[in-house]
Amino acid sequence: MSKLQPESIKDRVHRAMCLLDARAKLVAREPEAGLATAEYAVVMIAATGFAGLLVAILKSSAVRTMLTNIVKTALSVA
Repeated sequence: MSKLQPESIKDRVHRAMCLLDARAKLVAREPEAGLATAEYAVVMIAATGFAGLLVAILKSSAVRTMLTNIVKTALSVA
């Protein structure tokens, strides 16, 4: 059986440089991987909140009356 030789400084530096090169290539290839999904999630949450607010506003009696009057006026002019 042979004894394991301790890793030389040259070998450790070479291995570290290879890992650093691999990481740099990965980041250069896809610098924003995963960000689009997070952006879509934020937009969907904002859109859902806006839709809920719009439904609440349109269900109020004051807005319903105003919209009904606008439609009646538009139909009576034609």
